[in-house]
Amino acid sequence: QLQFVESGGGLVQPGGSLRLSCAASGFTLNYSAIGWFRQVPGKERGWVSCISSSGGSTNYADSVEGRFTISRDNAKNTVYLQMNSLKPEDTGVYYCAAARFCMKNWYGYSYWGQGTQVTVSS
Repeated sequence: QLQFVESGGGLVQPGGSLRLSCAASGFTLNYSAIGWFRQVPGKERGWVSCISSSGGSTNYADSVEGRFTISRDNAKNTVYLQMNSLKPEDTGVYYCAAARFCMKNWYGYSYWGQGTQVTVSS
């Protein structure tokens, strides 16, 4: 089955850090841009960040710019999202997915995984 497996979520206090991983299963992600999205109940998936296939270009939502860092290790078929200085509004289920190029619209992406829950609370 072609999909991503997200991991690394959990409960963290405000100001804390988490590192999310996104591992490709059944295919290579070397030729795809990879995006991270966040979803909270009752809302559409919101774009968080994206990295180009080469890793040479990265993009961030204004709300996470300067706090989150996206990276990729094509040899390990994995993309990461380092999240620092976490805020309660970062809470949600985080998903990764692949696209031909970076875009903010979730419907342009494929191979969605089950997501990983991130909860920022004291």
